[in-house]
Amino acid sequence: MDKSVISRVVTVAGGRFAPGHLGELTQQVPFEMVDAVLEETCRVQRRVRDLPARVVVYLLLTGCLFAELGYSRVWGRLTAGLEGLALAVPSASALSQARRRLGPGPLRALFHLLRGPSQADTRWRGLLVCAIDGTIMSVADSAANLAVYAKQRGGRNGDSGYPQLRLLALVSCGTRTVIDAVFRPVSAGETTCTPLLLPSLRAGMLLLADRNFAAGFLVRKITETKADFLIRVRTGNSAPKLPVLRRLPDGSWLSLLGGVSVRVIDASWTVTTAVGRFTSDCRLVTTLTDTARFPACDLAVLYHQRWEIETAYLELKSTILGGRVLRARTPDGIEQEIWALLVTYQALRTAIADAAGTAPTGPASPSPWTPPATRSSRPRASSPAPASTSPAGSAASSWPASCPTGGSASAPASSSEPCPGTTPREKLTAPPTRPPSTSPSWLTP
Repeated sequence: MDKSVISRVVTVAGGRFAPGHLGELTQQVPFEMVDAVLEETCRVQRRVRDLPARVVVYLLLTGCLFAELGYSRVWGRLTAGLEGLALAVPSASALSQARRRLGPGPLRALFHLLRGPSQADTRWRGLLVCAIDGTIMSVADSAANLAVYAKQRGGRNGDSGYPQLRLLALVSCGTRTVIDAVFRPVSAGETTCTPLLLPSLRAGMLLLADRNFAAGFLVRKITETKADFLIRVRTGNSAPKLPVLRRLPDGSWLSLLGGVSVRVIDASWTVTTAVGRFTSDCRLVTTLTDTARFPACDLAVLYHQRWEIETAYLELKSTILGGRVLRARTPDGIEQEIWALLVTYQALRTAIADAAGTAPTGPASPSPWTPPATRSSRPRASSPAPASTSPAGSAASSWPASCPTGGSASAPASSSEPCPGTTPREKLTAPPTRPPSTSPSWLTP
């Protein structure tokens, strides 16, 4: 058999931008993981194509990073480091067919591999603090999408301009990584979707939620997961009945909500701005009944961390998408795009957490973050809150334990304590690569 030798030299990018690599994206979402989910979902191509299934997965992830570009131009960004190689130049139609062949399954499986708290997540008094909330996202206005995702009717500003869906997520407040997520048509309420996320809760977690989640049936379901919760409840005529069963030393009291024993805390928040001071009263319920380990003032301060999930949605909808409508024009395409968006977001947050967890060296190392001393939060209690008696060894991983009457709100301190199901790193030199697996390690009891 005659053989020929190709001696032409081709210069290509090196390092993490070498052929087949997509920079930091393949550091967080490695080829082996993508190949594993393709095999698991039976989406490996049956014949060699210009657009193999693995490439299409990365095309969708790259499309989330360049939401302002069409997929043809996204393909150009994806292959920008491969100058000099004979590359396929697929048409817009070919890219569309490739995405349709792939379907949403591989992206959904990929998200379930990547989801979960980061190894860099800190704890508060030994608890992993997470928050649950929902947001609304707009999808392309097509007949196919309208058959599943309706437009919202009425409201102060009239009907919505686009069909919409509701995304509900469970987010770790420390690193804002996504622990779990679900989405449904906008007609499905937050409390309807919440039970779908509760299996991701574990003992050792503390769930923060707003007034919409203070329903008796949800409280019971959360308690069944062995996780603790800190939820704001309504006041006034629509407030749930919370009978005083026993007064506690810090002014809070024990009561029942949905048949679950809870501790009720009345708190007052004061925010000082350039135009004046604003005070707001609120009522919180929690399963953390130990007043020595969890003073009422500290819990009132901790509740502010619920806003981390709002920041996560801001990053997802404004920073990554730039406020744009989801581009897919079919329900399957929307599902595929949502999972790709969540995978991309999780990869970015993991990279950020890894970078933040790498200890800098030298005299210019930044000091831990402290908040401005202009916001105070204190319980309306009949007596001062007792000092915390956190277990030995947990002081470095806890927030300040007392908030004197009239004092400023305490700030979260960083911690090296790992999240559930993870092991601490002796020294972090590069972002970790998660091995292919059918279930995240953090889910293991």
